[in-house]
Amino acid sequence: MPRFAYSARDRSGQTQRASLDAASRKDAMRLLAARGLQLLDLTESSAPTRAASAAAPSAASTPALVAASDSTGLSSKERLPFLQALSDLTGSGMPAGEAVRLLGQRLKEPRLRALCSSLWERLGEGQSLSRAMETFPAVFDAQTTNLVAAGEATGNLKEVLLRLIQHFTEQKAMRQKLTTALAYPVFICLVAIGVILFFIFFLLPRLQTLLSSLGGKLPLSTQILVSLSGFLLHYGVLVLIAGALGLGFFWQWRRTEAGRTATDAWLLKLPLSGAFLINSTIHNFSQTLAVLLENGVTTAEALRMTERTITHRTLRAAFREATDRVLEGESLSQSLGKTGCFPDLVLDRLAVGESTGSLASSLRDLARTYQQALNRQLQSFTTLMSSGVLLFAFSFVAFIAYAIVSAVFQVSASFKF
Repeated sequence: MPRFAYSARDRSGQTQRASLDAASRKDAMRLLAARGLQLLDLTESSAPTRAASAAAPSAASTPALVAASDSTGLSSKERLPFLQALSDLTGSGMPAGEAVRLLGQRLKEPRLRALCSSLWERLGEGQSLSRAMETFPAVFDAQTTNLVAAGEATGNLKEVLLRLIQHFTEQKAMRQKLTTALAYPVFICLVAIGVILFFIFFLLPRLQTLLSSLGGKLPLSTQILVSLSGFLLHYGVLVLIAGALGLGFFWQWRRTEAGRTATDAWLLKLPLSGAFLINSTIHNFSQTLAVLLENGVTTAEALRMTERTITHRTLRAAFREATDRVLEGESLSQSLGKTGCFPDLVLDRLAVGESTGSLASSLRDLARTYQQALNRQLQSFTTLMSSGVLLFAFSFVAFIAYAIVSAVFQVSASFKF
């Protein structure tokens, strides 16, 4: 008879790990339920028979094929709606497994319904919710699954879901603010480019024909404008193709590890982007680490998980060095101070949090502070970029108008009445 190793939580909330003999996985689950245990994980630990070994390849490949087919079309966009729906049901007292089953039947959105149905299949096989979520790495990152596992182990899943929802909602709001902040400057750029191209390709050639027919020497500004128009008319397509190829090669190089590291280092040295990247990283670091520590994740594991969420290569390397020093016994504030990337005020607030035993609370305060700072930076960047684009467009249009008007006056003055 097969032997199954299990981990389960009893009525007092204590986690038990042991093994039992049962004819099948479902029988093992029924035995555990009869003992009043809430199953967290169930795996078959006995050696399979020869017949089972022969069937093992197809059986083992089936979950992988199911996971691959279920993962098709799924992305991290389904993460927040799923957590919100699951939190609504578990908040009313419904067990997580039953909530997933119900969502798989009631949800209208096809991808979310498929995700919940696939999770329920794995829960029916005896897997815990966190283990089932791990089979969908495109939807649930390691941070999410580890926090859910911690919530299951401590019986605090409802609070964990609420904190995850708050965390991902704040991240989504920040991305939306960034997109909204860039929308207006991009629109102004497109309008300015359209006006300039209209003058160069349509209006100026007609005026040039008229001025040439009248004769006379054109002023310098008009000659520059005519030369620019002629160059773009004859070689504009080649310039556009060369620019597109250059951007394509640059993008491919940036996707490599060496290119990403080099370009991230360049961006960090620029005046505007450098400050924004540092503030954004501090906001992400403090928010993520606070969520992890508040949900019972150990400091070492929380630091490693936070490190993986930092996308900037230079700052991630600096944070990795700081994490190594923390694991060697140094305080977090001192370790981060040696990276040279964190302002003194941040280090002081972290030091106070460490000394008072309220590090998670200090990190929450830092996240709120830097979210406000990022909002102000986005607003300033939007205003500056919009003003710069408008100034350039108006200056170029004024130059075109001056070149045309001066040419008309000079040609008119050359006539003798």
